[in-house]
Amino acid sequence: MRIAICTAASAVLLISTAADSHAADWPQWRGANRDGIWTETGIIKRFDAPEIEAKWRVPIGAGYTGPTVADGRVYVHDRVTDPEQVERVHCFKWQTGEKIWTHAYPCQYEGFGYRAGPRASVLVEDDRAYSFGATGHLHCFNAANGIVHWERDLLAQYKIRMPNWGMAAAPIVEGDLIIVQIAGEGEACICAFDKTTGDERWKALSDCASYSAPIVVEQAGKRVLVCRTGDRVVGLNPTTGHLHWEHPMPWKSWPIAIATPVLHQDLLVLSESHHGTTVLRLSDKSLSFDKVWSLRRSDLEDGKALHCLNSTPYVHDNHIYGADSRGILRCLRLDTGAQVWEDDSVVPEGRFATVHLIPGGDRTWLFNERGELIIARLTPKGYDEISRAKLIEPTLEQFRQRGGVTWSHPAFAYRHVFARNDKELVCADLSAK
Repeated sequence: MRIAICTAASAVLLISTAADSHAADWPQWRGANRDGIWTETGIIKRFDAPEIEAKWRVPIGAGYTGPTVADGRVYVHDRVTDPEQVERVHCFKWQTGEKIWTHAYPCQYEGFGYRAGPRASVLVEDDRAYSFGATGHLHCFNAANGIVHWERDLLAQYKIRMPNWGMAAAPIVEGDLIIVQIAGEGEACICAFDKTTGDERWKALSDCASYSAPIVVEQAGKRVLVCRTGDRVVGLNPTTGHLHWEHPMPWKSWPIAIATPVLHQDLLVLSESHHGTTVLRLSDKSLSFDKVWSLRRSDLEDGKALHCLNSTPYVHDNHIYGADSRGILRCLRLDTGAQVWEDDSVVPEGRFATVHLIPGGDRTWLFNERGELIIARLTPKGYDEISRAKLIEPTLEQFRQRGGVTWSHPAFAYRHVFARNDKELVCADLSAK
């Protein structure tokens, strides 16, 4: 089953994923539709205490990987260093946290910083689960029992030109392929493998790697893989890797793009710490685009531009909402990029301060790096906080400042929230009683 969201009035642009999932599942990075939207109903309107009671909690190791939830199971990827450096993929029962299976493999972290653990969320499609480690280990498992169908050490096989913070861009399944960004030697920045056998199907581009997860859109009647590499944003044929279009976004000092591209109607929104925010209009007549606007701090007298880092923005009612690289929440006009408002109350301002925004109905759920879950309304009139409560404690492995952080994106499924730090995975009930 292919899940798609209809966008433009002419219905020619679609963002989708090939993940075959139940409506309540959160089977991959940013959910079933890879858009970060929580679609379930019957959810609480506000918290009844300053702390959210956990339904269950289980110990895990360190890592940045957000949990995923599919077919009644929860998946998370972590790392331990004693007695040896090992990455592990875990699977738990969603109702109780009881462990179903774990797969561990030796993995030396060398040549990159922020070594808490793997970054990319486990992807579940049908009866298979795919994990992608920080050094480039790509695994395909039986999702129910953890049996390894195939595995590839992409660092060794493709001589990855490792970015500063390791491999982080979550893979995507499209048709019979699983596609990853690795920046292999030569023309192997983006590589596609047969999702059943692991055999290479194509490789493309000589770009440096970024940390930004790809999406697939439908443009001018064609499926198009949109990837933000370290050097540009590109539209590729997902079947062959052929380059349809590109917009240069050369890196400064080092590639830093983390936020996922966002499609709203025919507009592609890109935001990152160096370039600020850029909006491209994708043509519905041909595989081409026009730049609508691009703004960074240096372009504006007041410096009020949106530079997302760990957080992906979202678009609603012709406005962009996002948290910049210091945690300040900003609202911009979609047509011009002009700032409408800003708010610094969601998380204490600081370098790399992180807030994840998850729209759902007429509200937005915000998970900040202090481990707080917030219910709010974000409109062009401003930020209206309804309720806030502590979900999980920040820990130090991910970032040894500010008493620790919780940078991993939570999962929302079965009217519950699933979140992790460097010590535990927690599940809490958010259903309306």
